[in-house]
Amino acid sequence: MNIDRRDFIKLSGISALSLSLSSFSMISYPMNTNTKKDTIRPKALQAGDTVGLISPAGAIYEELPYQLATEALEAMGLKVKHSPFLKARYGHLAGTDEERASEINQFFADKSISAIITTRGGSGCARIIDKLDYDLIKKNPKIITGYSDITALLLAIYTKTGLVTFHAPVAVSTWNSFSFGYFRKLLFEKEASFLQNPTHKGDNLVQTEDRIQTIRGGKAKGILAGGNLSVLTGIVGTDYLPEWKGKILFIEEVNEEPYRVDRMFSQLKLSGILSQVSGIIIGKCTNCKPNGGYGALTIDEIYRDFIYPLGIPAFYGAMIGHIPNQFTIPVGIEAEIDADKGTIQLLSSAVV
Repeated sequence: MNIDRRDFIKLSGISALSLSLSSFSMISYPMNTNTKKDTIRPKALQAGDTVGLISPAGAIYEELPYQLATEALEAMGLKVKHSPFLKARYGHLAGTDEERASEINQFFADKSISAIITTRGGSGCARIIDKLDYDLIKKNPKIITGYSDITALLLAIYTKTGLVTFHAPVAVSTWNSFSFGYFRKLLFEKEASFLQNPTHKGDNLVQTEDRIQTIRGGKAKGILAGGNLSVLTGIVGTDYLPEWKGKILFIEEVNEEPYRVDRMFSQLKLSGILSQVSGIIIGKCTNCKPNGGYGALTIDEIYRDFIYPLGIPAFYGAMIGHIPNQFTIPVGIEAEIDADKGTIQLLSSAVV
């Protein structure tokens, strides 16, 4: 099941620039001032481990997705413990902000739980990142996974604690051999994974699906950080994003018209993020098409306008996003990318 981040929210606000004027000059956009944290790698998963299932974002209104999520995790050889607020609801959210934050804090404190798996995305995670107990999380490091709106949690936890987090399928995702294969290699088998798109042609003379398109060729090294584009830009200017110097930025998006994607890339540029990173990986921008009007920019044009002038290795089409076949990517681990081939090589294991 592919989760649409925009199921419940149609308009996404961009966080306002914090500007201050002196007599004739403008102070630069405020960047993260957190001191550098040591990288903390969580323990790998093993068959028989218990994982905690939480819903920190949008609510689910049917019973079947919970059953499928639990059965999928059990099929991995894991035991599943449901959050007491797993099926709570507050409007379109899976519980109040206090409930959704408390289940994360409780499960990090729970010694019987080896990893925390999010049920779905949606919206609402940015509402709770200021309510998490980061000292507790740092003292009790463990795997936490998800994508889409979960981006806010993954980046905030990594930024505040140094704990490596994981952009990965949510519990109700399609757990096929591709997605589970990368999940297993990274989180169970401790591999420093090599991530490469499938190269299938089918009956065609050339590959037409899941192609890599290079924006700027070359290789780059840096620590991976990123996630959903609109969620990331929504917390720009806060203390919940890492320092970007030398990072490799990865992003994905779904159901955003090109003019919105253009606006978000403007935010990344004006905030100084694009000028600091050493490389860029763009996954899928699923259903990012104009709904009408004259002279709409294409997604390709937006990428070229904002990324090509940076002169850094960059490519798009990676298996990251609201798609059935997904990579599992660690936030906080160094990697080398080859923008000509569209590959990602982790330079160390993400778990211990």
